[in-house]
Amino acid sequence: MKPRAMALAALMLFASPLVAALDTAPDASLRPVARALVEAPVPAPVTATATGALERPKARPEALDAALTDPGTGDPSEDGPASVSDPATRDVALRMAFAARSPQAIPRSLRPSPRSPAVVEQALAVRRERVRGAVCGDPDLQGSVIGAVPGRIKGCGIEEAIKLRSVSGLALSTRATIDCPTARALKTWVERAVKPAVGSTGGGVAGLRVAGSYACRSRNNQPGAKISEHARGHAIDIAAIRLKDGSEISVLNDWGRGAEGRILRKLHSGACGPFGTVLGPESDPFHKDHLHFDTARYRSGSYCR
Repeated sequence: MKPRAMALAALMLFASPLVAALDTAPDASLRPVARALVEAPVPAPVTATATGALERPKARPEALDAALTDPGTGDPSEDGPASVSDPATRDVALRMAFAARSPQAIPRSLRPSPRSPAVVEQALAVRRERVRGAVCGDPDLQGSVIGAVPGRIKGCGIEEAIKLRSVSGLALSTRATIDCPTARALKTWVERAVKPAVGSTGGGVAGLRVAGSYACRSRNNQPGAKISEHARGHAIDIAAIRLKDGSEISVLNDWGRGAEGRILRKLHSGACGPFGTVLGPESDPFHKDHLHFDTARYRSGSYCR
């Protein structure tokens, strides 16, 4: 018998049962019978006693039953929570009704005790002192007004000068003689750069060590140089940031060194904008120990080095 004929015979032999099964198969499969709905009882939660035995929970307090079955009972309003249409509001009202009848519930929150007259007077005194010591119309700038400062040479002097002793709560090591625009720029720098950059380092910033303010001189005290912005009351030099723990972040000692050096760089860059000129240790040898800020403005923007 040839191989091809043998293969055909084998295929017919195996196909015959399959064809017979298909002939007897139902037209559609039977759907499964639905289960009978049986709700099993939910066991009550149990707790363990000190001896290890299991204890069933106690019955619900009668006060709760009364509040839920008779919502108007115990409610201070005339109609009671049952008359509330909103479900969420009604639920809150029901809880309040139960709380009013529960011996453990606080019927109402305690009002704070009124301030004593002494505390009120002390707060008012501090406010009056801040207003009295304010300069440039800003209580955050504390100092005194000294008016016009004449210059001994042409180009020097301040028309409306102040002596600034603190800014935004930070004391200056020495009172700075400057004008109001410079004082306001210093406040902006303190609020936006100094306090965020220092953060909690050393307990937080406490003050500023001032290296210079008004001085009738040329730039960097160099003969023949232009008049300095210090000579117009437009500049202030900061040598260090004083911290609450008594330490300080010094430009001379900490610039370019560790975490304190990184803080100083943030203070340097943060001054660009509030001030027109910002000079630091990398600008020239004259500023190796302080940051120079002044409010001179340039068409190209702030000059920061």
